[in-house]
Amino acid sequence: MIQALTKLVNFQEFVEWLPENAAVRYELHNGDIVEMAQPVGEHEEVISFLSIEIPVEIKRLGLPYGIPRQVIVRPPEKDSGYFPDVLVLNRANLANETLWQKQSTLSLGASIPLVIEVVSSNWRDDYYLKYADYEEMGIAEYWIVDYAALGGRNFIGNPKQPTISVCSLVEGEYQIVKFRDNDRIVSLTFPDLNLTANQIFQAGAV
Repeated sequence: MIQALTKLVNFQEFVEWLPENAAVRYELHNGDIVEMAQPVGEHEEVISFLSIEIPVEIKRLGLPYGIPRQVIVRPPEKDSGYFPDVLVLNRANLANETLWQKQSTLSLGASIPLVIEVVSSNWRDDYYLKYADYEEMGIAEYWIVDYAALGGRNFIGNPKQPTISVCSLVEGEYQIVKFRDNDRIVSLTFPDLNLTANQIFQAGAV
């Protein structure tokens, strides 16, 4: 059994504490170790679908990008560490990442052209906490994939409906465009990506 730390910890303490190959996932939110909810099948199907479709574009464009399996995103100067659902890595900037080789940690927006969070029960983390930190880091593009319409009504409408919020960095601030139903996703990182919101929402459909 893994013993969670009950006191506030710094980032280095969190990395040293992180259990290997644990069934439970953890993140560090402003010094507080947070146990992440076990994702449901649909959540994982969406991640799997995007992790197949996006690399096709990476290869087609010949970009020095990859999608690593497990990376810690650390906002600079903060005791926080996130494990995004999908992260596009810019290998060309890894020489500037001091924690990459030993801790698989990224702290520079230039290393992350695109980050994606698939919304689950802790939706406030995606819409508030990570939104603010990813914006401050200068991550060029951030998708919030709310396939189950869990977020607040001010984010996904009233009545609530499944929504993909694409946040694009413009002059240091995110500009948000929302996609639903058969809307084609517009991505500045992958402008020729040919996916609709419904294709992503229905990734697990047989």
